[in-house]
This record gives sequence, structure tokens and C-alpha cells, in this order.
Amino acid sequence: MEDVLAAVGPRLKHIRRQRGCTLAALSKTTGISVSTLSRLESGQRRPSLELLLPIAQAHQVPLDELVGAPPVGDPRVRLKPIRRGDATMVPLTRQPGGLQAFKMVMGTARSTPEPRTHEGYEWLYVLAGRLRLVLAEHDVVLGAGEAAEFDTRLPHWFGSTGEAPVEVLSLFGPQGERMHVRARPEGRARG
Repeated sequence: MEDVLAAVGPRLKHIRRQRGCTLAALSKTTGISVSTLSRLESGQRRPSLELLLPIAQAHQVPLDELVGAPPVGDPRVRLKPIRRGDATMVPLTRQPGGLQAFKMVMGTARSTPEPRTHEGYEWLYVLAGRLRLVLAEHDVVLGAGEAAEFDTRLPHWFGSTGEAPVEVLSLFGPQGERMHVRARPEGRARG
């Protein structure tokens, strides 16, 4: 137990620095004083739930990650669906920032295009159903097994064709990371 508690401070410091966060910024977000945060990171202050819960929330990491809890043997990822109207989005990645993965199920109610723009790059793969993608001047329908990738600074919208729900796997990079898909060249036999 003492070894686990002793490792919390360096882990807190590593996570904070990895996210480019200062003690002052973390203090402002959590309401915990800079001196208390500094003592936690240096091991001079014993971690408690009252201190660790707001830090975990600020960094958007599970409490287990902050304390280095030993694995419990269950490899399942606990998914927390987000529902908006007749659409359900399931985040498949747990770390904020960087490349994000989502499984989306969109019902037929979301079939009227409302193109938007934002920073980033997106890759879509249709798992089931038919996806309508409006991208700048293009208006295309993708079926199961088809993929599309695009710069999200272009006006874009995607949803069901209105006939039936559609299931999509989405990879999104807020800083414009391009996805790389490896496929064997056409005409080559499998080895």
C-alpha cells in the first residue's frame, strides 16, 4: 500500500506535464491550492479522495490511472454512450486531445444536412446501413464497408440517408492528423 501511495505523486506530475498543464492552471480548474498540488506531486502530502477526484476530473482520466491501481483482470472497456436526439455516440478512446475514436449510430431523424466547419481531420467507416456525406460541393452515399476521409475545415455534414439508421466508426484528429489506411494494391494476389 505504501509503495502505491508513494508512486501517486510522480504519476500526478507526469500526467500534468504530459498535458502541458501548469500547477497554477490545475489549481484554478480544481480549486486546490498550488502549494497543496506541489506537495502532492513531491510526495510531501498524502493523497486523498478529496484531492484526487477533482484532479482526475480536470485531466479527464480515471481515478485508477492517477493512483496506478493494479489491473483487475477484466480487459473490457467500459463504454459510456452519449445520446443526442436519435443519435448515439460511443467514445472508444479515453484520453482527451489527440486522435479520438467513436462508434456512432444515427437514426433517420437526422437526414437534413446542416454543414459545419471546425479544425481537424476525420475518417469515417460505415459499419452498417447507408451514410449520406455532404462535403463542400460533394453529396455522396456510402454503404457498409466504405470509408471516407476529409479535412473538417471544409463545410461537412453526415447522417442517415433517411431510409434506416446507420452505424459508423469515426476517427477524429483535432489538430488535423491524417489517418493512414494500409491496403494491398489492386491486382496483387494475397500472399
